[in-house]
Amino acid sequence: MSFGGVIRERRIALNIGLVDMSERLGISAPYLSRIERGLESPPRDELIERAAAILGLQMDDLFVVARRLPPDMRDDMEKVVRAYRRLRAIGGR
Repeated sequence: MSFGGVIRERRIALNIGLVDMSERLGISAPYLSRIERGLESPPRDELIERAAAILGLQMDDLFVVARRLPPDMRDDMEKVVRAYRRLRAIGGR
């Protein structure tokens, strides 16, 4: 499922209206609607983190759906790549 689809599905499941969610995130409702419909790329990191907190989702999971490394991992890119390669070498996915 797309980033926007995950946000929309969870928001609706929690009975949070589009306008309410956009206000909590500090963005406009039309912008959130475009994100949810896949017309916009996933937003900046702070909004992904805030959305995860509001929706009760794991932040790392939401970054994965956004196809982006969490900010703390970007700072250690070399370690992340090396750990991934080691995991793959021992039979991880």
